[in-house]
Amino acid sequence: MKIVLPEKAEEIVEFRADPELQARIEELARKSTEGVLSDAEQQEYAGYARANKFIAILKRQARELIRSRS
Repeated sequence: MKIVLPEKAEEIVEFRADPELQARIEELARKSTEGVLSDAEQQEYAGYARANKFIAILKRQARELIRSRS
């Protein structure tokens, strides 16, 4: 299923989490590696992981769309 709008492809490819959110994700990743996440943090981190997978799919589709238009 293609869900990327052609006029938004470039914006999707360039999307990055804001620095504050990125810092939080990195903190949770560190705590996960150390095995010290609370239950709430585990759920939060799992949500970010799901979102990251979805964003990766969108970015892949956007790159393919941009390539096909070139």
